[in-house]
Amino acid sequence: MTKQVVICVDDEMTVLRSLKAELKEAIGKDYLIEIAEGGEDALALLEELLEDGYEIPLIISDYIMPDMKGDELLKRVHLISPQTLKIMLTGQADLEAVGNAIKQAKLYRYIAKPWQASDLSLTVKEAVNSYLQDKKLAAQNVQLQQMNQELEQLTREQAGLIAQLHENESRLLKAQQKYRKIFENALEGIFQTTPEGRYISANHALANIYGYNSLEELMTILTNVQHQLYVEPHRHLEFIKLMQQHGEVSAFESQVYRRDGSIIWISENARAVCDISGRVLYYQGFVEDITERKQAEAERLKFTSELFELNRAFSRFVPRQFLQLLDKKSLVDIQLGDQVQQEMSVLFSDIRDFTTLSESMTPQENFNFINAYLSRMEPAIVENQGFIDKYIGDAIMALFSGIADDAVKAGITMLQHLAQYNRHRVQSGYIPIKIGIGINTGSLMLGTVGGQHRMDSTVISDTVNLASRLEGLTKYYGASLLISQQTLGRLHNPMQYSLRFIEQVKVKGKSKAVAVFEVFDGDEPDMKEGKLATKPLFEEGLFLYHQQTFKEAAQRFDEVLRINPRDTVAQIYRSRSTSQDSKIQRIPSSLTM
Repeated sequence: MTKQVVICVDDEMTVLRSLKAELKEAIGKDYLIEIAEGGEDALALLEELLEDGYEIPLIISDYIMPDMKGDELLKRVHLISPQTLKIMLTGQADLEAVGNAIKQAKLYRYIAKPWQASDLSLTVKEAVNSYLQDKKLAAQNVQLQQMNQELEQLTREQAGLIAQLHENESRLLKAQQKYRKIFENALEGIFQTTPEGRYISANHALANIYGYNSLEELMTILTNVQHQLYVEPHRHLEFIKLMQQHGEVSAFESQVYRRDGSIIWISENARAVCDISGRVLYYQGFVEDITERKQAEAERLKFTSELFELNRAFSRFVPRQFLQLLDKKSLVDIQLGDQVQQEMSVLFSDIRDFTTLSESMTPQENFNFINAYLSRMEPAIVENQGFIDKYIGDAIMALFSGIADDAVKAGITMLQHLAQYNRHRVQSGYIPIKIGIGINTGSLMLGTVGGQHRMDSTVISDTVNLASRLEGLTKYYGASLLISQQTLGRLHNPMQYSLRFIEQVKVKGKSKAVAVFEVFDGDEPDMKEGKLATKPLFEEGLFLYHQQTFKEAAQRFDEVLRINPRDTVAQIYRSRSTSQDSKIQRIPSSLTM
C-alpha cells in the first residue's frame, strides 16, 4: 500500500510542531506528517515525495509567509498534484486571497488562526476521508468509463453494422451483468435509504449481514431502520446528525438486531446525496459486520484484566522488588539459580512465647490470630520501602535494599502497630503479645534455590544469620528492637533515634565480637521516657563494668532501676556486677551467635 503524507507549511516552527502533534493525534499512524518552513521548501518537498512514489492527500498552508503567499503556493501545488486537497490556515488572509485559492487551487477548507483543536481534527479527518472516497470513486469512475467506452463502441458498431445487432446486444447485456455482479457479489453490504429510514435499494450481502433470507424480505420487513434495526435507537439519530453536519460518516459503529433477534456489531460508511438546492434525497453507503473484531477486542480486554489480576496475585508470593533486584521483568523470566549480590538490611521479627500461646487455640484460631497479626505488620514494612521475603510461622523476614534507616523505621513502626493491636486485644478479652526484632546490614546473595519443579526465593549470607541471632537476643535482654554495629554505621542520622549500646557479642565462626545496640523508640511511652532519663547513668555503669569496677557499676545500675525498675538490661548488668564471678561472666553460651 502506498504510504500517504500530509504536508504542513508555516514560517513559524512553533506552529509547525503544534500542528504536527495535533495531526498525529487526529489521523493516527497511517499518515506521515511532513513540515516545511516556506513555500519554496514545500514545493521541493512535494516534488521529492511524488518522485519517491508517495501520495499527498492533503497540504495545510499558512497564508502570510516571507517567500510566497499561501494562495500562490496552493495554486502551484494544484498544478503539480491536482488531487491533493488544500487547507489554508491563517488569521490574516483576506476574502480575495481565499477566493483566489478556491478558484485557482480548488481550496478544500479555510481555517482561521488560532484554530480550535477539535475543528482542526474534524476538518483533517474529513479531508483525508474525502480524499480516500474521491480516490475510491475515481477508481470506480475508471471502471464506469471503461464500461461506457464499451457501450459507446457497441453503439457505434450497432449504427454501422445492423447485421451484428444481436451480437452487440449480447455484449451490452454482459456489460450490464458485470456491473450488477459487482454490486450483488460485494462482501460489504451496500444500501440506499430515504432520510426517514426506509431502504430504497440494497444488495444481497446486506440481507445476509442482517440475517434475512432474501433481499425482498429485508426490504419488506425493515420499514423503520431506527427502531427495528438499532439496539440503541439514539445511535441512528447520532448517525443522521453527523450526516447532516458533515455530509458523510466514516466507521460509525453500532449494535443492531438480526432477523432472528440476535445482536451483531456493524461499521457504517455513508454519505448524503443532495439535489442542487442542498436538500437530502437519500443516504448511500457500506455496512461491514465487525462482530468478530469486537468479540476479539472484548476477549483481549478480558485477557488483559485476568493477566493483571494474575500478576497481582503472583506478586503476593514473589515480591515485585525481588524481580527488580534480579533485573527481571516478569515472573516467567526467573530461572533456577538466578542470583545477585547486594548490600541490604535484613529484619527478623518473632512473637514471644508463641508456642505456649498457640497451645490454647484451635488450628482455625491459630490461623486467624497469625493473619490478624501479620496483616498489621506488613504495612509497616512496605511503607518503609521494604518487602517481606518470607513468613516462617509467626516470624517475619524482611529485606530493605535502600538506606538502613528504612529498616529501623520499619521496626519502630511495627512496634507502634503492635501497641495498637494489643489495645484491641485487651478490649476483646485477649492477653497482649510481645515481639522481638533484630536488624543487620551487609552484603548478601539474593536468588532462587530448589529444583526444576519447585523453587523459592532466598537470601544467603552471614548478614542474614546475624540478623536472626539479634532477634533471638531480644529474648535474653528483654528488648524489643536490636540492631548491629553495621546497621548503626549506615544510618544517615543516628541522632534522630533513641538508642543505647548493649554489649559486644561473640559471633560463632568469627574472631571479632559484634557490637549490639538497642533502639527503644517503639517502647511504651513510660519505658522510653525512663530509658532516656537514665541513659547517662546506664552508660556510666557500662563503662565502670567494662573497667571491672563492679561495685561502682552496681551502684549506677541500682540508680537506673530506682528510676526505671522494668529496665531488663540494667537488671542483667546489675546482676553481673554483684555476682562473685562477675569478672568472667558473660552472655550464656546458648545465646552466643
